[in-house]
Amino acid sequence: MLTLYFAPGASSMAPHIALHEIGTPFESRPLSFARKENRDPAFLAINPEGKVPTLLIDGRPLTEVAGILFYLARRFPETGLLPADIEAEAQVVSWMSFIAATVHPARRQGPEHARSVYRIADQRLGGREWAVGQYSIADIHLFRLFWRFRGWLNPSADEFSHLSAHYERMMARPAVVKTIEIESAIGYQLPA
Repeated sequence: MLTLYFAPGASSMAPHIALHEIGTPFESRPLSFARKENRDPAFLAINPEGKVPTLLIDGRPLTEVAGILFYLARRFPETGLLPADIEAEAQVVSWMSFIAATVHPARRQGPEHARSVYRIADQRLGGREWAVGQYSIADIHLFRLFWRFRGWLNPSADEFSHLSAHYERMMARPAVVKTIEIESAIGYQLPA
């Protein structure tokens, strides 16, 4: 049994999308940052860092977006969320590392720094439909962060043309639509 602890709109949106892409049954456990539910002793017993996402796999916790996405893609290979080719798989890992280490923290360094990092991501994506040529967990992770960035700085579509086109393709995916509908219905207040 899979159980996802998530906070609507937070980084946990990426594994939430992946679970909908896969279509496997899972239990949802939304947490409110505003009500500090991530600091509740019951949740801290599961994840002492008090962070989301946390995925329980038959009661065992797995944390961090990249780790959870990788696990889901490997556990459900029939979904094709991780390429079978070793070089393409390594490219997915490269994207995931870049997203976690460079893109995700860029926002904390101010809008101009964030824009410079997204220019690199835009260039790296180039005119490809998907990050590694086929739809993968890297696209899910990249989308979630660009989704947040767009809401924060509202860049024009031509400022990041490749990322904007990727965003539009992602917004057309039923799993993305479903996740956004679910998380929006719950409501959220993202941390600064």
